[in-house]
Amino acid sequence: MKRLLAALSVLLALAFAFPLTLQDDLGRTVTLQAPPKRIVTMLPSVTETVCALGACDRIVATDDYSDWPESVKRLPKAGGLYNPNPELIVSLKPDLVLVSKYGRLYETLERAGLTVYAVRTETYEDIFKTVRTLGRLLGLEAEAERLVAQIQKEVYQEEARAAKARSRPRVYYEIDPTPYTVGPESFIGVLISKARGVNIVPKELGLFPKISPEFVVEKDPEVIVATYPNALETIRSRPGWSRIQAVRTGRICVYTGGEDSLLSRPGPRVAQALRLLVDCFHGR
Repeated sequence: MKRLLAALSVLLALAFAFPLTLQDDLGRTVTLQAPPKRIVTMLPSVTETVCALGACDRIVATDDYSDWPESVKRLPKAGGLYNPNPELIVSLKPDLVLVSKYGRLYETLERAGLTVYAVRTETYEDIFKTVRTLGRLLGLEAEAERLVAQIQKEVYQEEARAAKARSRPRVYYEIDPTPYTVGPESFIGVLISKARGVNIVPKELGLFPKISPEFVVEKDPEVIVATYPNALETIRSRPGWSRIQAVRTGRICVYTGGEDSLLSRPGPRVAQALRLLVDCFHGR
């Protein structure tokens, strides 16, 4: 009887919550008549968040890069930011498509009559904002609050571990060999700070700026973090970089093979990313 009453209360709550109208991260007004049952996710962090909310079974396709949890690997893949496959998405008849605010995919899908919600996931605060927004869109607000609390608890545990460290090393984080890096107000920049590192990149350069190799030499970081294949060889071979303290002492942490995904996705596994940085900066 208690289970029946609980189920009825959930159904009543959903009945009052929908139709639901929200403004997405492009400033567009999006209306859902009922909780979506067929969802396409076009961002790996969003895929992970939907699954962490307990709605993985509603996803009918993802972008090419979504690979966690394991079950989403078997789903149809609809391309990425620069090579989306709108024909596949339309053919699956989703009642909600979650896309990045960057790119023009939403225009094509809207013309096809689909409901599209654009998401911005760049800052640390965006992680929790996205969880709560998806909770509302999916009719899972209580689950969203529980997930936010769980993530924050896990992050705090890693922060407490980092707080025991005696030093705060100067850190340079390299996304790719262009080189692109991270500003202190990006979600990765916040993780660097929480891990008791000092980002050498000033906030004035933006969230994910392209910089010159000479800038890094001048700032002389004590630790370098990189998240692409062959990064160690690339970094060591750059002219003048042999003078950088991190290169001289070998304090270069390269993360690939799945660990790079932890660090690059502002989603529910962010505490695991923080753990990697704490270990890199201060040892295990």
